[in-house]
Amino acid sequence: MKRLASLLALLAAVLALGACGGDDEAATTTTTDTTAAAPKLKVGLVTDLGQLNDRGFNQLAYEGLQRAERELGIKGRVLQSASAADYIPNMTRLAREKYDLIIGVGFAQGDAVDTVATKFPDRNFAIIDVDQSGLKHKPANVVGLIFKEQEVGYLAGYLAALEEKRRAGPDVIGSVGGFKEPPVDRFIAGYQAGARKADPGIKVLNGYSSDWDDQAKCKELALNQIGRGAGVVFQVAGGCGLGALDAARQEKVWGIGVDADQSFLGPHVLTSAQKKVDAAVFATIQSVQDGSFEGGRNAVFGLKEKGVGLGKISKKTPAEDVKAVETVTDEIVNGELGEIPTTVG
Repeated sequence: MKRLASLLALLAAVLALGACGGDDEAATTTTTDTTAAAPKLKVGLVTDLGQLNDRGFNQLAYEGLQRAERELGIKGRVLQSASAADYIPNMTRLAREKYDLIIGVGFAQGDAVDTVATKFPDRNFAIIDVDQSGLKHKPANVVGLIFKEQEVGYLAGYLAALEEKRRAGPDVIGSVGGFKEPPVDRFIAGYQAGARKADPGIKVLNGYSSDWDDQAKCKELALNQIGRGAGVVFQVAGGCGLGALDAARQEKVWGIGVDADQSFLGPHVLTSAQKKVDAAVFATIQSVQDGSFEGGRNAVFGLKEKGVGLGKISKKTPAEDVKAVETVTDEIVNGELGEIPTTVG
């Protein structure tokens, strides 16, 4: 009987331990992390009329979005605009689909972003090349991405004049703008001022294609300027401006690119007046993700902020001219040069 009692006691102890083990396993199961992954930030980009393959403005904005997809893990979407009538429908579609940030690419979308942002105050908007304070309703959910194009235009003009002085005959340079809009004119006004600083007697020609796409129009304007003696042509006309650079190649004069570094087009490209739209787009997306986005204002990008700057300078350029441009760059960054014109005279 004693042995039976001992066996029964031992069995009871084993069962008790088994029960405890079961409780521990159940407890472990209930503490498993079942939190769902946070939804990705959604960012929509509405292009200007130049489309994504313009090798400049729209393409740079798209590259900024792609970088955010790679580095920040956001979900990006692009809606291309075939005409100005597409701006409001495209932005409205993104707002209704609850995109966290909607970016309008270009000055022409100012009225559209004002209309849609006012209608959807719970969405965040950014508009490139538009002063937020100049919007009709001044929506508090919009940030304007503004660039000091006049600063890099000044450097391009200064360099252009130095190279033109080395040619025989009268000193003449030209510029071909797209539409006469403030961002375009800031580039050209700076270009003219920089050229006159380097060469007070230089003659500066200028014309507008009233087009962002038709390369033939810009090529015709550039050929006309070259025919009048221009040894350098600066294009500020997006995809259309590629025609101006082609005219420079054809006539064996210097061309200056815009927005992106367009030195890949050939050795006739003296330099490019870069506008780092990609960096501005990425920084704006990042601000929404980290919670620092602040609407109702402008974010301004100049030489000091590394938002503009010259691209590659031709290897044919004398070292002393490159050094002179570097000196002028420092003067602008340090505020020693004073105000650079922003309107074309």
